[in-house]
Amino acid sequence: MFGVVTLTYRTAGESHGPALFALVEGLPSGLVLTRDDIDRDLARRQLGYGRGGRMKIETDRVEVRAGLRHGLTIGSPLMMEIANRDFANWEADRMAVWDPHPEVEHITLPRPGHADLAGMLKYGTDDLRPILERSSARETAARVAAGGVAKALLRVFGIEIRSHITEIGDVAAPVRADLTVADFEGVDDSPVRCLDADASTAMRAAIKAAGQDHDTLGGIFEVWAFGAMPGLGSHVSGDRRLDGRIAQAFMGIQAIKGVEIGAGFALGRMRGSAAHDEIFHEDGRGYFRRTNRSGGLEGGMTHGEPLVVRAVMKPISTLSRPLASVDVATKEPRKAHKERSDICASPAAAVVGEAALAFVLAQALLEKFGGDSMHQLTAAVDLYRRDLVS
Repeated sequence: MFGVVTLTYRTAGESHGPALFALVEGLPSGLVLTRDDIDRDLARRQLGYGRGGRMKIETDRVEVRAGLRHGLTIGSPLMMEIANRDFANWEADRMAVWDPHPEVEHITLPRPGHADLAGMLKYGTDDLRPILERSSARETAARVAAGGVAKALLRVFGIEIRSHITEIGDVAAPVRADLTVADFEGVDDSPVRCLDADASTAMRAAIKAAGQDHDTLGGIFEVWAFGAMPGLGSHVSGDRRLDGRIAQAFMGIQAIKGVEIGAGFALGRMRGSAAHDEIFHEDGRGYFRRTNRSGGLEGGMTHGEPLVVRAVMKPISTLSRPLASVDVATKEPRKAHKERSDICASPAAAVVGEAALAFVLAQALLEKFGGDSMHQLTAAVDLYRRDLVS
């Protein structure tokens, strides 16, 4: 509705353009931000065994262009910029901003599994460069910047977001339902961001084998949110249910093809007596559960246990041994276009998933408690939390 401001963000920029941008609107004034709140996750997004040559070029750092003064948000839109260092190699010809370069050939060989062909048909272009530049997962650096801001807001209220890899290819780590924030210490030290050392070694070997075979691998990751108070989200309308909003946020990440919350699809194989999390109460603690098969959500709302979201990333669609395609210029069978790419980016996708979950939770927090300043927001949250344990 016109005039009603909720927490939102938009990104702009192309993979090999001058920069990526994230515009965040709806933040309360007085939120403390540091460079590390954002740059730390930008660096984590570039980690992972199986990443390609682009990660050796870029060293992502954020520059705030508006909305911040002396390290505090001021209530106006926050504009962040992440420079593309690789643009220097492209600006004279392939990604020239103004004048067309006559020697740049059109790319007409769409990749199976990528946005190439559908995007070319949608926008009526005979060159897939504009499609691949914006659909590239390079754009997720801007999402991670927006998520870093959301994490900083959530952290004020004791909400922490973590992630880890559970599967890469056919290698799976043991699944645990009892993880705590402390269990994630050192997860970034694993080259595949896996909590299990044996699985981590096997995953790395699988990625290496795929690369040697000129192939790619996908994987499954989990994102956990600890400390979210009950009552974020709503049951009253489908578009306000938090589980639906979380699923959309994750499915909007490039190459994500499925999302589960809690026990997810396994719940369909259980009886109700085994599927649902029984409710208990203690003075001073309030209501709680001893199990969390619901993944922290019931009826579209948080209920106080950790949120657990699991997502699957398909194998990367750019292969060094390209698949069969069709030249859109001649309609003749050809091999697909080969662009510089990774072998496996699932560890990085998990960091993007953290940003996705953080932003949805930050939206829900501000929708429930409101406030144009951190002082007003904090007062409302404190009052609500006192009521929860009464």
